[in-house]
Amino acid sequence: MKPYLAAAILFAAPVLTSSVALAQSPDIARTCEAVARNFEMVKAVKVGIVQSFPELKPPGARLTYSTRLDAKDEDIGDMIECQFKEATAPLTLVRFCLGTTCYSADEKNPEHRRRFEEAQSLLAREP
Repeated sequence: MKPYLAAAILFAAPVLTSSVALAQSPDIARTCEAVARNFEMVKAVKVGIVQSFPELKPPGARLTYSTRLDAKDEDIGDMIECQFKEATAPLTLVRFCLGTTCYSADEKNPEHRRRFEEAQSLLAREP
């Protein structure tokens, strides 16, 4: 019985991992990384864990990052969440959150709304 269970797990593992990989969206993740980079005003960020959700409404991504490019994996603790109008290019940012602070076009706080507008403007300039 145990050999059959082990064989079933080994056989199913590639199927399970490939379905998770197919759900990821590199474009959504890259754009969210650009939002983090622009917000932090740095040329690059070191990305840790990436989760993207192109199938959700609105589509989005969540990733951990560090402004220290030499950061060890366990030291990458900043997190950003991004939501987009659609999951296909051109991606239009509708909301992003850093920690517990969120930024969007309908934000009540004028400074948060301004940061959101800046993020949209900077994304529009990306090559």
